[in-house]
Amino acid sequence: MSNTTELPPTRCGLVAIVGAPNAGKSTLVNALAGTKVTIVSPKPQTTRFRIRAVVMEGRAQIILVDTPGIFAPRRRLDRAMVAAAWGGAQDADLSVLIVDARAGLTDEVRAIAEKLKGGGRKLMLLLNKADLVDPPRLLPLSKELNDIVPFAETFMVSALKGRGLDRVKAVLANNLPEGPYLFPEDDLSDLPQRMLAAEIVREQVLRQTHEEVPHHATVETETWQERKDGSARIEVTIYVTRATQKGILIGDGGAKVKSIGQSARRELEALLERRIHLFINVKERAGWDEEGGRIRALGLDDQG
Repeated sequence: MSNTTELPPTRCGLVAIVGAPNAGKSTLVNALAGTKVTIVSPKPQTTRFRIRAVVMEGRAQIILVDTPGIFAPRRRLDRAMVAAAWGGAQDADLSVLIVDARAGLTDEVRAIAEKLKGGGRKLMLLLNKADLVDPPRLLPLSKELNDIVPFAETFMVSALKGRGLDRVKAVLANNLPEGPYLFPEDDLSDLPQRMLAAEIVREQVLRQTHEEVPHHATVETETWQERKDGSARIEVTIYVTRATQKGILIGDGGAKVKSIGQSARRELEALLERRIHLFINVKERAGWDEEGGRIRALGLDDQG
């Protein structure tokens, strides 16, 4: 008689994290993945394209899709970002609506919940920053949202502090379809390294500059050269729309761009576990956020 125990089947699927800007989507994805796979900034509309993070939970592979925040689009770039967010929700096996518990049921959140209702996908609700809200306020908020959409599960967590996330991972894993893994188990993200380098630099632009600069800036990796000593030489360009923004980014005597480069290089070296030689150019390019080619370079579908 055989003593072998049959393992449960493997599960695998896409989980879209959707919500309004600044709800904490990127922080949640990073916390669930246990590593940095998407940039986090206190400024809204930081995520410009869908990023997949691979999370292993028991015999399940959870592929998290971090989408741009859903907002009222004005520019061509905005329209592409919103289309990417809804595309992420439609492609997924299940969607998680993340809501900033402090902000509550805003008109923006209500509109997103109403649109999710007709999608035909399994939906879950995650009230984030729950530790910053008096507990008696959480249940009425949960009920209001569940009255709009009957969510299969409701979570109350702090993504920043990692509270409540073990249950989130367990429930997501159990709700994925049975099937083989889509990624090798040691993959953390399918985000190409060139794009990661550009995003890390853009995060530092967001952190170290203010006012109009961050959201009129985009970053592209121009060259990536592997060197014999195992290091990599990376050249990136920061594009801005006006000369004044270029001046702010460069700073007095080049101090600002040097600081951005040093912080980005340190972070890339920690993430890639290798020496990085990072070179940053700053160029003025008026109207880049209306250029179809540049929008496609960000990994977005140009909506015209």
